[in-house]
Amino acid sequence: MATATTIDSQLCLLNAQDLACRRGERLLFQHLNLSIQAGQAIWVRGPNGRGKTSLLRLLAGLSQAAQGRITTSTRLVYLGHQHALKDDLTALEALAFLVRLHDDAADEASMVQALDRMGIKARRHALVRTLSQGQRRRVALARLALSPPGSLWILDEPFDALDDQGVATLNTLIHDHRQSGGSVILTSHQAANLPELVDLHLDAPGKG
Repeated sequence: MATATTIDSQLCLLNAQDLACRRGERLLFQHLNLSIQAGQAIWVRGPNGRGKTSLLRLLAGLSQAAQGRITTSTRLVYLGHQHALKDDLTALEALAFLVRLHDDAADEASMVQALDRMGIKARRHALVRTLSQGQRRRVALARLALSPPGSLWILDEPFDALDDQGVATLNTLIHDHRQSGGSVILTSHQAANLPELVDLHLDAPGKG
């Protein structure tokens, strides 16, 4: 029997102060302040080239800000636009590789269950190179189902290449993660159908 989880919405999982980001000599954004609370979902929006992916990489600790400070109080789980799956591995082996790469631990039964949740269990023994883009995306997203409760998911275009069923499955996965006290910050060219979604617009430097 499922039990309700009480979320402390005042718990701050990540706080960014006065962030600035450059790409070469170009200033993408500056003076950005962001606080992500437990259970929250944030949609980073803005024109192409404004720095959406760059912001996610900064928050994930994969690149250095030109200015500002980021503090976190939880585990960060980053999923980039690229699948990062090895073509010569099976779907199950590729998921296991992702788990090990990020210093997580999961047994085979848990990984099969995660693939099943993403609707790709039947193809778990197929080589990644034989999978469609949508199927590869499902394998990569299965890693989210293995992440610690209460973590912050940082997702770059997670809905890309998914069909309607895949989108619905991911929305459910995000919903359940938020209910357990986790949070999500994402980019998406598709309309994100998530309740209480907070928009974060990246405007041109000096605008606003």
